[in-house]
Amino acid sequence: MKKLFLVLAVAALSFSTAIAQEAATAAPAEEATVENAEAAPVAEEAVVEEAINPEVQIAGDSLHHVLMQKFLEGGWGWMLPILIVLVLGLAIAIERILFLGLSTINTKKFIAQVEKALNEGGIEAAKAVCRETKGPIASIYWQGLDRYEQGLDAVEKAVVSYGSVQTGQLESGLGWLGLFIALSPSLGFMGTVVGLVQSFDSIQAAGDISPALVAGGMKVALLTTLLGLIAAMVLQVFYNYVIVKIDGMVNEMEDASITLMDILTVYKK
Repeated sequence: MKKLFLVLAVAALSFSTAIAQEAATAAPAEEATVENAEAAPVAEEAVVEEAINPEVQIAGDSLHHVLMQKFLEGGWGWMLPILIVLVLGLAIAIERILFLGLSTINTKKFIAQVEKALNEGGIEAAKAVCRETKGPIASIYWQGLDRYEQGLDAVEKAVVSYGSVQTGQLESGLGWLGLFIALSPSLGFMGTVVGLVQSFDSIQAAGDISPALVAGGMKVALLTTLLGLIAAMVLQVFYNYVIVKIDGMVNEMEDASITLMDILTVYKK
C-alpha cells in the first residue's frame, strides 16, 4: 500500500507540474494570438463576435481548453496549490479505499472455519486458518490463539491490544486527509483576499472606480474560492466514506473478538 500511495503521489505531482508548465506557456501563446488578430481584421471580428456570444465560444472550445482558461484567469500561482492539495488528498483517499477493500472478508464464514478447525485439529489448525486469511480480524484471531496456553485472560488482553493496533492501521493517513480538507478552502480564501487587494490597488492607482478596474481582481477572488470549496467538498465525501467503512470494520472486529472468547471458553471446557 505504501508503494501504491507513492505512485499516486508522484502521479499527482507530475500532473500538477504539467499544469504549471502549460500555464506558464499559455501567456506567450495568448500574445501571439493578439498579434495575429491585429494583422487580420477578419479574424479580429470573429474574436469579437465570440466574446459577445459566450455560447459560441464555449461550444467551439474543448473542455480542456475551458478548464485551462479558468485556471489561468484565477492565477495559476494560487490555483496550483489548491490543485496539488486536491490530487494528493484523492491519492490518500483512494489508497485507503483500496486498503479497506482488500482487508474486508466474510466474517461469519471465517469464524465458522476457525471454529471447525479448532474442534477438529486444535489450536494450531485454527492458527493455520488465520494465517491463510487476510484482514485485521484474522490477525486478531491469530494473536489470541497464539496466547491460548497462557490462559483466557492473556488471550483477552492480546485481542484488545492488537485490536487497537489494527484500528490504528485502518485509520492511517486520515490525519493528512483531514488537513487537506481544511487547507483547500483556506488556500481559496487566501486567493480571494489577494484578488481583493489587487482590485483596491488598481482603484488606488487609477484614482477612480470602474468595473474594468476591479474585474480582474474579483475574478481571481471568485475562481480561487470556487476551486477551494470544490476541492474541500470532494475530499470531504471521500473522507466520510472512509470513516464509515472503518467504523463498520471496527464493529465487526469487536463482535468477532467476543465470539472468539466464547469459542475458546467452550473449547477449554
